[in-house]
Amino acid sequence: MKSSNNNKIWLSPVLGDGMVLQRDSVVKLWGKGVPSKELKLTFLDQDYNTLVREDGSWEVRLDNLKPGGPHDMVIYHDGEEKRISDILVGDVWVLAGQSNMQIPISRTLDLFEEEVKGAANNNIRQFTVPMVYDFHGPIDELSDGNWVPVTPETVYSFSAIGYFFSKKIYDKYQIPIGLLFTAIGGTPAESWISEGSLMSFDRFKEILNMCKDDSYVQNTINNENEYNNKWYHELYESDEGLKDEPWYSHDYIDNDWKDIQLPASFRGTELEPIRGSVWLRKDIIISENLAGKEGKLVLGTVIDADDTYINGVKIGNTGYLYPPRRYIIPQGLLKAGKNTITVRTIMTQNIGGFVTDMPYFIKIEEEQIPISGTWKYKVGAITKPQAPTTFFQYKPTGVYNGMIYPLRNYSIRGVLWYQGESNTGNPFDYKELFETVISDWRKLWKREELPFYYVQLANHCPWRLEPEISGWAFVREAQRQNMKLPNTGMAVIIDVGMYNDLHPWDKKSVGERLALWALNDVYGDNLVCSGPIYSRIAIEDKKARLYFDHVGSGLITKGDKLETFEICGEDGVFYAAEATIEDVDCLIVSCKKVSKPGKVRYAWADNPEKANLYNKEGLPASPFISD
Repeated sequence: MKSSNNNKIWLSPVLGDGMVLQRDSVVKLWGKGVPSKELKLTFLDQDYNTLVREDGSWEVRLDNLKPGGPHDMVIYHDGEEKRISDILVGDVWVLAGQSNMQIPISRTLDLFEEEVKGAANNNIRQFTVPMVYDFHGPIDELSDGNWVPVTPETVYSFSAIGYFFSKKIYDKYQIPIGLLFTAIGGTPAESWISEGSLMSFDRFKEILNMCKDDSYVQNTINNENEYNNKWYHELYESDEGLKDEPWYSHDYIDNDWKDIQLPASFRGTELEPIRGSVWLRKDIIISENLAGKEGKLVLGTVIDADDTYINGVKIGNTGYLYPPRRYIIPQGLLKAGKNTITVRTIMTQNIGGFVTDMPYFIKIEEEQIPISGTWKYKVGAITKPQAPTTFFQYKPTGVYNGMIYPLRNYSIRGVLWYQGESNTGNPFDYKELFETVISDWRKLWKREELPFYYVQLANHCPWRLEPEISGWAFVREAQRQNMKLPNTGMAVIIDVGMYNDLHPWDKKSVGERLALWALNDVYGDNLVCSGPIYSRIAIEDKKARLYFDHVGSGLITKGDKLETFEICGEDGVFYAAEATIEDVDCLIVSCKKVSKPGKVRYAWADNPEKANLYNKEGLPASPFISD
């Protein structure tokens, strides 16, 4: 950590204009200066004096700040003055995990476009921690970053969960909220754990030792970049649709193309084995009154990548599988009569297709023009499947060292966590891994019961196929069991997931359910903050009686009867079971095929769509398997 630009005062980027400081706590400010020289810091009409240490470091502690602002802070040191402006005092939350915490508001506009349009709140701010990983050890300080308030322009880049969480709390208490945004898509739990703690898990030792070899990491990156560049170069060079008269041209004649019904997977068609490019075209008719107007192409989700054109003009492209395709059609492009949509789909590793049960239409003003149905297709190029890419941010301890450790001195209210999807492939030690994340971070911030509120995995399963062993169910169960740790809370979202999208769009429900835990535990609202959580089981005469916590005003069924309950005997074979609510906090489960009940499980599947046990406050019960 060195002073830059010959400045004598150096501060971490997180200690900058617009920062949010934690109220009612010990707030540490730190930096670098000239050794053995005095430093004075002035804040809220209070002066704080300290001597810079021999190693150039210094720190000042502020106690029990009250919410409000904006305020300015001035630091004087060795003839230099540094002013930090627009400081708020409120509550600071770390946003952590993988892509579902990372998903920005811009990816939720199908549901919330009108709600967030024009959003402006200077009292909700986000600091995005740069994505940095290091396998040699913790990094002391952040390299970059700045605090950004909610404005009509910036709101779209805010973590959607973070925004809706903050808004629910701010709307009630008007206390400023600061979000330290650290989530990185695809990261498993082990990437967020310190090396010392992770060494108790033998399965990570070998890969961590490999990652400590800088030449291995850099050579892997270089070789894969070279390979991928070559793969795409060969794809473009061999794609017939990009030669002579390109196939996206409005005037191109596609009479010899074959028909295909979309949306659909290419599975089961002659296109199933193809990796490379397949071109798709569809003609639509635009009326005179809509011609020339700006529109939006809502193209569901495409597997894997796409380049999309209208009337020969490229209106958008997406380079990978997950994001919904929502492309603006510029004013003047659509004409009265026939218009041609062309989609160049690129299959890198997966079977291609347009994901089903997604929206597919063109929207102009309030009118929607459907584009589902018969399309025409032709193969552009056939390649080998693209080799998987190594993402080193996924590797053990890396982002803990580079993104969490540098925040250790910044006072926070608590942590919001949404992660687990990347551990479903090997879920059997997730309980211990996640427990280690929580204990590691509490040690780092030196708070044994730092509030740690997290999201249980949503329902999700492509193609609606239920595996014999559900990795998603095992991870959910591990998450439920970790509620036994002090000062934790779990938002159950088994009712807001999407079988066909790993990133469910309804991030408002997720953020607000996390906010219920904070409102109850931190703000003292004494409200029902969770749906029913399985507590214990009692076996009674061929039946199992189950008891629940967090029942609120009582258990209810959404529907005619309870679904997705299963029961097994001593042989461990589960059968579909009947379940009936017996009392405010318990229900009875039985099955004619099981005379001596052993265990009961509920919603035990990747995508238990029919799960329908709730409390009267409308919050869903957590999936579980009984002890």
